[in-house]
Amino acid sequence: MMKNRNPNRLGKALMVTGALLASAAPALAQQADAPKLDTGDTAWMMTSTAIVLMMTIPGLALFYGGMVRKKNVLATVMQSFAAACLLSVLWMIAGYSLAFTNGGALNAYVGGLDKMFLVGMGKESLTGTIPESVFMTFQMTFAIITPALICGAFADRMKFSSLLVFMSAWLLLVYAPVCHWVWGGGFLGSDGVLDFAGGTVVHINSGIAGLVAAIMLGRRQGFGQENMAPHNLTLTLIGGSMLWVGWFGFNAGSALGANESAGMAMAVTQIAAAAAAVAWMFTEWAVHRKPSVLGIVSGAIAGLVAITPAAGFVDPKGALIIGLIAGIVCFIAATSVKRALGYDDSLDVFGIHGVGGIVGALLTGVFAVEAIGGTKGLLEGNPGQVWLQFYGIVATILWSAIATFVILFVIKITMGLRVDKQTEVEGLDIGLHGEVVQ
Repeated sequence: MMKNRNPNRLGKALMVTGALLASAAPALAQQADAPKLDTGDTAWMMTSTAIVLMMTIPGLALFYGGMVRKKNVLATVMQSFAAACLLSVLWMIAGYSLAFTNGGALNAYVGGLDKMFLVGMGKESLTGTIPESVFMTFQMTFAIITPALICGAFADRMKFSSLLVFMSAWLLLVYAPVCHWVWGGGFLGSDGVLDFAGGTVVHINSGIAGLVAAIMLGRRQGFGQENMAPHNLTLTLIGGSMLWVGWFGFNAGSALGANESAGMAMAVTQIAAAAAAVAWMFTEWAVHRKPSVLGIVSGAIAGLVAITPAAGFVDPKGALIIGLIAGIVCFIAATSVKRALGYDDSLDVFGIHGVGGIVGALLTGVFAVEAIGGTKGLLEGNPGQVWLQFYGIVATILWSAIATFVILFVIKITMGLRVDKQTEVEGLDIGLHGEVVQ
């Protein structure tokens, strides 16, 4: 057996190795903590992005297009398609930066301009475990559908040129700031307001804007005297079904990964949508003696709207109750309340998205489960969360209403909002676009 002729050599080597490891430890720890791309998360988010875009084109286009009269169907689907094109460009230029960068002294209210034109966003840039390019595009699809939703409130009567100006200004001055408030480091998110996938950012925001727009433009010609029934409810059913499928990307995608939170969000989304559709159907059946196709589809959308803020925070039992309540409340808002107040919200943007968003945001504070989303709701002994939700609702309503009014007022006095009477009577398809459906 050979003996070690220099017993100190091994000790010195071990000491040197230990010193090297100790000096390298911080760097190794930093590498371990650095975000890494996850291919599974990335694949899910790319899928979610695609199906959320499908919600607008063709989902919302068909959903709204089927509900208007035949003479306005092309103008209506054009609005959704134009929104997808125009708002994508504006989101790339400035919207994303205003929503998701640090705004310095104004960061509580709006982001900065550091990423205008997506400067600095390379293919290696990450947001969590996914490429920032995927995150940006995912958020772009939200920015597309939110202004497009508003169009349903003033269907059949707004100038297309004015509509494009309105959507552009609204995206940058209303949507981007509210998005920043909740998801970009602004005051609502910092204060603890819960909005998993857009109850305030998307639905209350667009619903209130739709109500303001409907009032400012006034009623359609012949409203209350002429038959304004939907021309093709088959299109509406197809579009509504696409919205339902796309909503899984909307809600489960907001987990920003293929994880347990996304799985629960998908489950509660399906439960709430189905419950609200059933609740609306039976309520309408009891009141009007017949369950309608338009009613059951509208009920499903109401349930999807209401579960949106709660999707990452409630369990299936909470989702069931949220859906049932939303179906009944939104039915009342879209029928009795609208009729009593006399405003012409053509396709019930406020009644479904505004009211449904408010119901969902409040009930998130009631049914939030700590084991699901890390925050307790009223039923788990945290009544303060309901107050926080109310605070977020009020802040969104005030900003959306005031800013929307100002934008529309400026457009009204500079270029006008509404088409002339002859164009409205003949139809926007031929009057604005020179095309008709035969």
